[in-house]
Amino acid sequence: MRKNKIHNAIALAFTGITLSLAAPLALAQEAEAEETAVDTQNVEKIAVVGARGAPRSVTSSPVPVDVLSAEDIEAVAFTDMNNVLMTLVPSYSVSRQPISDGGTFIRPATLRGMPTDKTLVLVNSKRRHRAALVSIGGSGTQGPDIATIPTAAIGSVEVLRDGAAAQYGSDAIAGVINFQLKENTEGGSFTADYGSYFEGDGDQITITGNKGFALGDDGFLSISAEYSDSEATFRGEQYCESWFCVDDQSEQYIADATAMANSVHGSDEVQPWGQPNSSGTRIFFNSGYSLTSEMELYAFGNYSESEGDGSFFYRYPGNGTIEDIRLEDGSIWNPTEFFPGGFTPRFSGEVTDYSFVGGIKGMSGDLGYDISGRYGYNDISYTLANTINPSMGNESPTSFQPGDLTNEETQIQADFTYDLAEYVLAFGASYLDESYKISEGEVDSYFAGPYATSDPWGFCDGDAASAAGLAVIATGSTLDCADSDDAVYTVVGVGSNGFPGYSPDYSGTYSRDSYAVYTDISGDITDELFAQAAIRYEDYSDFGSEVVYKVAGIYQVSDVVAVRSSYGTGFRAPTPGQQGTTNVSTRLPDGFPVATGLFPAGGDVAQALGAEELLPEKSTNFTLGLTASYGDLTFTLDYYNIKLEDRLYSVSTRDVSTTVVTDPDADGYDAYQNFLALDGAGVSGAASIGGVFFFQNAFDTVTEGVDAVATYKIESTYGSTMLTGSINYNKTEFDSDPSEYLNDEDQFDLENGTPEMRGVFSVTHSYDVWSAVARLSYYGEYENAADSTLDPETIQTFGSEFMFDIEGSYLINENLTLSVGVRNLFDNYPDEGTIGETCCGRIYRSDSVVDWQGGYYYTRLAARF
Repeated sequence: MRKNKIHNAIALAFTGITLSLAAPLALAQEAEAEETAVDTQNVEKIAVVGARGAPRSVTSSPVPVDVLSAEDIEAVAFTDMNNVLMTLVPSYSVSRQPISDGGTFIRPATLRGMPTDKTLVLVNSKRRHRAALVSIGGSGTQGPDIATIPTAAIGSVEVLRDGAAAQYGSDAIAGVINFQLKENTEGGSFTADYGSYFEGDGDQITITGNKGFALGDDGFLSISAEYSDSEATFRGEQYCESWFCVDDQSEQYIADATAMANSVHGSDEVQPWGQPNSSGTRIFFNSGYSLTSEMELYAFGNYSESEGDGSFFYRYPGNGTIEDIRLEDGSIWNPTEFFPGGFTPRFSGEVTDYSFVGGIKGMSGDLGYDISGRYGYNDISYTLANTINPSMGNESPTSFQPGDLTNEETQIQADFTYDLAEYVLAFGASYLDESYKISEGEVDSYFAGPYATSDPWGFCDGDAASAAGLAVIATGSTLDCADSDDAVYTVVGVGSNGFPGYSPDYSGTYSRDSYAVYTDISGDITDELFAQAAIRYEDYSDFGSEVVYKVAGIYQVSDVVAVRSSYGTGFRAPTPGQQGTTNVSTRLPDGFPVATGLFPAGGDVAQALGAEELLPEKSTNFTLGLTASYGDLTFTLDYYNIKLEDRLYSVSTRDVSTTVVTDPDADGYDAYQNFLALDGAGVSGAASIGGVFFFQNAFDTVTEGVDAVATYKIESTYGSTMLTGSINYNKTEFDSDPSEYLNDEDQFDLENGTPEMRGVFSVTHSYDVWSAVARLSYYGEYENAADSTLDPETIQTFGSEFMFDIEGSYLINENLTLSVGVRNLFDNYPDEGTIGETCCGRIYRSDSVVDWQGGYYYTRLAARF
């Protein structure tokens, strides 16, 4: 374990019409908006809605939107923005995946049951660039890494829970998340946060700060920074399975194995399970300068560096990696000579992320304009240690640089609004150039050494020794060509074991450009009815063109109650990363490690396996909701239905075997044909690959659910109390036959593998210099299948769970606040896994949405100046 390092603005919401509509009107509406939003404690939060830019309450929005203030975010005891959103928005979920290649460092999330790349992320109403990581399973998600956004930089967050592709373009199928940066011209804040888990591990330190500066009399510069450091947690047990148990080995082996574990990851368990070590430094700036009363220059951007490290699965003798091989001199060699107690590969990633956005906005008569350009860059550089390239035998190094992944985006955008008295007409255009680069790793990380093939030195001629074989026998070799189990026939894997490097064949740059034009109109049809409509045309260099549209409206039944609804279509083009990513990693389908290859759907390898070129995903969204505002009580209830056609998903892993099977009706025939396809496509080390898969437009799904949100404020002589409750029900089902692409197990898990119910209930109370927050998070039950038999004995039901958080704060003086709190006060854990997937020292499902780290306590000192 590493040594611990001691270490108002209006919430801008965007319900239906392009967020950029509000920006050009901001100058003209500034006085009105500030007056409306003075009372930041108002139960009914205010948001700029519609083309006129006039403030509207959340309950008068035509589509569901959550507005989270800086105070809401600061009250959550997390440093990762993913965890912050999951705590505050029930329909937003993220899980910890300790063994998931790049997913260990950049965690994919979901909104309304849709993966990250179905949710558009904006910063200051501008599209945020994607991370370089493409998840290698499931939906192959590639979305922005919102963990790069420090909480200190945020003025507010708006979560639009509705399809909005007609306003914002590709990706906005499940919704939109907009992060509004602070715009302070003076003052600032500083916080220092330290905490640890009840188990005595996972120490975390976070230091954040923000400072505002005036740029003359007409401008501002707000700079925010964050440093965080989190140590690993350990929630597993010693590796002990029916096929191999560390505790059953010799005393010397146990000593060697535990020594390896301690030196590599700081635990006696050879297979660690928990959160990885991670640290990061993140900087954001936001600036603006008014050239005139109706024209403003603006710029914002970020730079962040973060790193983390985690472990892969433990390699034990006889598992296909630690095997006897015959060297060129005829002697037997085994990787235990490098690693006497087996080895656990250690995977590290360094993530660099930066962006810059600049533009000019303002009003010219009734015409509003916002013209901007942006550039975004994200890079992941991998390192793999404590492992070998098995095919190189005793010549193998034990650490590797397997390569880098880079995502770049450049966009030019122009948005306009025109005031038509009762209505606002909006229109605009954008051009986007994006690329995804896979950089070649060092040669040893992908090199196919001699032991990737049987009898690499030509010792045998059938069952008899060749001249070369006789020569080594003469010098004392135990070579026996008649014995099929002799080490001379051993075939082992190619490349750095755990994560082979990117070879020249699978490196390169995938790029495309696209342009879009849109128009929409919104306004009050009558005093009771507000409506809006939008249409968008997009054209991609690799996927052609598409037209999408949306209509939405809200009808005020009375002063208290309103009904709202929306209907729209969506379009999402697979990213260059999803089209080009390749990966060979180790999976454990039945507890045994198998090298599994992911290949691009449009490449020769996947095409040889039956893959087809990827197509765009298309969606249809419908919502129907009820809003109510009565005194200090606000309530919203919204039903949603998302139909997703041609959904992008990874096919179930297809077996690969070198065993010759020529009968099409016999078991193993398909696996042998897959080997022949890989070999014929020239895949290096095809004989050592045990499974293959690729992304496809595999099936259609229907996701439907209900969101309910209520807030109530109580004022008394004992202080002010805010009650908040939000519940999400979400269910996804197939809308087409997926059996061609998914096996029965994967079909079952997609429909049943996450909780259908989630809820968050909180109470915030303040009195004099004291304040307290209590929060209860609820997760409903869910199921997971261990295999495709779907036998009841191989399906586990995970029960519902409650997590309770509490925090108390004391205002030392007008500038300094001390807070102490506990997350998961009662130290709850999800059910322990009882089926085969929870193996190898793992106690809890590592991909569980329910946190499995246990209770966490912390203290925070916050200063404002």
